[in-house]
Amino acid sequence: MYGKLKTIIPATLTLFALVLLATNVFAWGAKELETEKVATTFCAEVQRGAYKVVTTPELKKWMDEKKSMLIVDTMPYEASYKKNHIPGAKQMEFPIPEMNSLDDTTKAALVKLLGPDKNRLIVFYCGFTKCTRSHNAAMWAVKLGYKNVYRMPGGIKGWMESDYQVGTI
Repeated sequence: MYGKLKTIIPATLTLFALVLLATNVFAWGAKELETEKVATTFCAEVQRGAYKVVTTPELKKWMDEKKSMLIVDTMPYEASYKKNHIPGAKQMEFPIPEMNSLDDTTKAALVKLLGPDKNRLIVFYCGFTKCTRSHNAAMWAVKLGYKNVYRMPGGIKGWMESDYQVGTI
């Protein structure tokens, strides 16, 4: 009996360790694959949109330095902007799916918001990195001839996770 236990216990422990290791490797790999998917999608959007990227801490630094810029929240007014937005940000909602065209009404509203200075520093943000509202806005600003266009990928979620002040209405 003792001989069987001497063989079974190490084998059971080894099997348990392998299952635990495989589970952790799978979970770690799946999370990394999701991160990779988000990163490659984001990179492709930036390339297609031809705009620049600013991190949440960089934008905060620009604000602290009182850099002249327009910050645009692209989230829905009632569901998001009204509750939490970056202080001083203006709001113009954009859809989530990539926009292949821009209707005349939306185009006129965007041009009015952005103003006549095509070299103005403009930063767009939405909810979080996977959200593409800010991509649409930044891409169309570039297509309309604006030259100093940025997208902040972390969005309002990244801003709030950084414990930066938010505006509300």
